[in-house]
Amino acid sequence: QVQLVESGGGLVQAGGSLRLSCAASGRTFGSYVMGWFRQAPGKEREFVAAISRSGIMTYYADSVKGRFTISRDNAKNTVYLQMNRLKPEDTAVYYCAASTTVVASTSEYEYDYWGQGTQVTVSS
Repeated sequence: QVQLVESGGGLVQAGGSLRLSCAASGRTFGSYVMGWFRQAPGKEREFVAAISRSGIMTYYADSVKGRFTISRDNAKNTVYLQMNRLKPEDTAVYYCAASTTVVASTSEYEYDYWGQGTQVTVSS
């Protein structure tokens, strides 16, 4: 089992940047595919980005491609989401999640463990 704790959310103006971090407990962090999802008020939770266990492969939603970067440091048991050129529509609670699948998935149903979420608010 793994516990996930997100940090780094906050209020930023449109065009600005934030870096989210997700710290994981346990010694098997490198065995999990990691993902970031977000949920805006009144909307369903949606996929943002995912990264393979080694960190070599990354996947992004079309809405964030070219602006967000997911990365991981297995030695520090941490996954990051660098968010640049933020837009008001990026406003949401951001969750990190861990999956035991072999291949990174964009489906929330493939993720077994979730953090509590961190709020990101982008003002126009």
